Amino acid sequence: MTILPPLVEPTADLSVEEVERYSRHIIIPDVGMDGQRRLKSAKVLVIGAGGLGSPALLYLAAAGVGTIGVVDFDVVDESNLQRQVIHGQSDVGRPKAESARDAIAEANPHVTVVLHQTRLDADNALEIFAGYDLIVDGTDNFATRYLVNDAAALLNKPYVWGSIYRFEGQSSVFWNEHGPNYRDLYPEPPPPGMVPSCAEGGVLGILCASIGSIMATEAVKLITGIGEPLVGRLMIFDALEMSYRTVAIRRDPATEPITGLIDYEAFCGTLSDAAVDAAADATIDVKTLALWLEERERGERDFELVDVREKGEYEISRIPGAVLVPKDEFLIGDAVARLPRDKQVVFHCKGGVRSAEVLAVAKSAGRSDAVHVGGGINAWVRQIDPSQPLY
Repeated sequence: MTILPPLVEPTADLSVEEVERYSRHIIIPDVGMDGQRRLKSAKVLVIGAGGLGSPALLYLAAAGVGTIGVVDFDVVDESNLQRQVIHGQSDVGRPKAESARDAIAEANPHVTVVLHQTRLDADNALEIFAGYDLIVDGTDNFATRYLVNDAAALLNKPYVWGSIYRFEGQSSVFWNEHGPNYRDLYPEPPPPGMVPSCAEGGVLGILCASIGSIMATEAVKLITGIGEPLVGRLMIFDALEMSYRTVAIRRDPATEPITGLIDYEAFCGTLSDAAVDAAADATIDVKTLALWLEERERGERDFELVDVREKGEYEISRIPGAVLVPKDEFLIGDAVARLPRDKQVVFHCKGGVRSAEVLAVAKSAGRSDAVHVGGGINAWVRQIDPSQPLY
């Protein structure tokens, strides 16, 4: 059992208004006045005001965390509102950080909010992290997760991590001084394109509340020194089965010590080397594709347009005449062998990453004339057919 001391000292006094606001906390013996004062003294940095950041930010603010930093450079999009509950319809088009700040002010005016409207990277992470006691990582990509892990380890700061996909969520607490870190759980990033993002595979919106509230709970426990935090344990939640389970995480003796920050985009890789090579001279844009489709309609060109997204994505928007064959059928199935041999093949996906990976598989199987569409369906909707929805 991992019992850790409180993360901060109870230096801040509470006003009468704050005592009244937090009275349901204060009457809990394990929290008490000291615990609530620790929360007020704490400085917590939340990375990402998205699906996980939304509930974490709102509950940390409601709990009385005195200073909350928000790292986010994105703007609110219509597709965010299904799960990012800190934003509303009127916030569409606004910077997420500013929208989150206003929602926090409405939830609790006693909280100081610090905005970091920038892309977190190896050049600024240490400087930003240095001003906080605890990091809450709500990001959705491997490059940033490794960056957060390494920066927190170098500064000896604990951080709460969460991840969501479709109906499953995970959460843990990583603190290099007291237990394993993220690299002990995932020593190496998955091959590029192997793990779909929420934008590609979807996520149940309500799942964000479940995992985000767990992350906020862990933060409160660390700050106040109550309970047993998820240090050395991975919590896994399955929403379909409505089950929670935890598995142990141990330090990997083979893990190299963290001595500095690296190029995390290169470490994780957006595309595999094979995909980069395959796409180098075999990428067309959507305007070229539109011209080719017109030529095919007139019988002047013949090719097979293959959509390598998932069925749910195909139902949202599609390019006319495209045949759906999901990426995994190429990577782990026999889809390449089923492609027509008497015509050229054109692949597309949502943005061009998955189609480039499939293109590499096709070229390695001898389909030297295959090409893919840079920008995918996103570029098609923006430039050719704006009547279809983006997602």
